[in-house]
Amino acid sequence: MLLKILKHVAFLLAIGLGAASALSAAPVDCRAGTYRLADGAIVDVAPSEGTALRWRRLDGTTGLLSGPGPEYRSTLGWTGRPAGIIVSFTPCADRGIRFGGTQGRRIDFDTTETSFRSGEVSLAGRLVLPRGAGPVPIVVLVHGSEHDSARELYSLQRLLPAMGIGAFVYDKRGTGGSGGAYTQNYLTLALDAVAAAREARRLAGGRAGPVGYQAGSQGGWVAPLAARIEPVDFVIVCFGLAVSPADEEREAIAYGVSRHGFGPAAVAQANDFAEASLTMLRSGFQDGYAQMEEARRRHGSAPWFRHVRGDVTHVLMQKSEEELRRIGPPLFAGLQLDYDPMPVLRNLDVPQLWILAEEDIDAPSAETARRLDALAAAGRPIRVAIFPGTEHGIYAFETTADDERLSTRQPEGYLRMMRDFILTRHLSGDYGAQLSGAR
Repeated sequence: MLLKILKHVAFLLAIGLGAASALSAAPVDCRAGTYRLADGAIVDVAPSEGTALRWRRLDGTTGLLSGPGPEYRSTLGWTGRPAGIIVSFTPCADRGIRFGGTQGRRIDFDTTETSFRSGEVSLAGRLVLPRGAGPVPIVVLVHGSEHDSARELYSLQRLLPAMGIGAFVYDKRGTGGSGGAYTQNYLTLALDAVAAAREARRLAGGRAGPVGYQAGSQGGWVAPLAARIEPVDFVIVCFGLAVSPADEEREAIAYGVSRHGFGPAAVAQANDFAEASLTMLRSGFQDGYAQMEEARRRHGSAPWFRHVRGDVTHVLMQKSEEELRRIGPPLFAGLQLDYDPMPVLRNLDVPQLWILAEEDIDAPSAETARRLDALAAAGRPIRVAIFPGTEHGIYAFETTADDERLSTRQPEGYLRMMRDFILTRHLSGDYGAQLSGAR
């Protein structure tokens, strides 16, 4: 979860802290959109890294399109290997695509751009509805910890309407077209989500059916809090946690060491690195450097040391003190390391679906699943779905010789599961996941 922030570090170091908001000024690529192919399949195309595009299908497959065109050879997921799919686009005015030899045309949605207030801050949002006149469920998309524009990059804002569900996407404060300063204060972000849900209902008018939240990663702390402040009809949390951010880092360190065959003694020693990272974060990057060096001195030759990862620890260990003192404070502004989500979850009556990754190395899911199952047994309306063989983001992956993970796709049942829960608040079948909790 916190790792998304660190992925911006090298970029921001190179071109300045103002670059994150500058990204939102880039012109919208006219090829971005959702297409219906002649065989009935749906494919979404969204901006990705640099000038590249990324396609996604409802079955979870995905690939990167880059190069000069006019024909693009797709990769398999994030592996960089060719997928054997060639994609081309018609001139923008024609709104067409040729995907793997099958023609398709852009799907038209009812789209409304808006600006709305959350306290003193103006937030930029967009309501996307399937064409028609009747009411539809509306999903408010709640951010993770990223600094990017959700309106530019979130493919769910189109994939959900392609399945007959409305979506409201907004740039979190301090990103994209929204005002204010970036923050990780969960109460502030929850109040922003509440304001977004109100705006979605207002814009949809008579077309507004049930309204709820879908939240990924860090949004798993935000969306339940927002629903507790002002109830909605459902909450979906994907690869989120029911433990504190501090415990997330400790669990991630422990999981990284134990999954390579090391026992409790090694895990306890490796926790020294987690505590050093937490000292850095708690102090606003003013302290913790000597603590990290001492941990490295004591354990740097241990056989398990190369498996110390965590959510952010491995990145902090690679950066100089000067870099972290300069970049860390604005990137982690407002972070609440000791936020305990359990009081909210114990008292939340809104139907919830938690979708977790079994092999998540950034946000290990075992303790969260245990806590959620206990809440469900105590009567909370919580369903838990764990997709085996997946990592953060609910992505299947390959592992390279140097233990690097390369994401390939999402499970075939992932989007179907969300669709069914949004439409009915129930699940039918297992969707390829391990299910538990309230039925």
